[in-house]
Amino acid sequence: MNFFSISGMCLLSRVLAAVLGGYLLASALGVFIGTAFAAGADSVLAGVQLGFVIYVGAVIWAFSPVPPRRVWAGLLLPAAALLAAAALLQRAGA
Repeated sequence: MNFFSISGMCLLSRVLAAVLGGYLLASALGVFIGTAFAAGADSVLAGVQLGFVIYVGAVIWAFSPVPPRRVWAGLLLPAAALLAAAALLQRAGA
């Protein structure tokens, strides 16, 4: 029996993906933009504002008719890539 075959668990997974995965992706984007552009507080503010748009898109996408595994992968993989890129930029002294 698959975890996502139970409709209640599928809905719970989508809600958690929308809330937690969307927040993670939006925060990762804010960190990346704040690190990539050295404009100080302005770049952080721009990253946070763009993060709101990304969060709304993530919530909408979490409830789209795609499999929940694809939703989770589509939220976690870009977030991990953005955080890794921000860490590399931080290390490089950008």
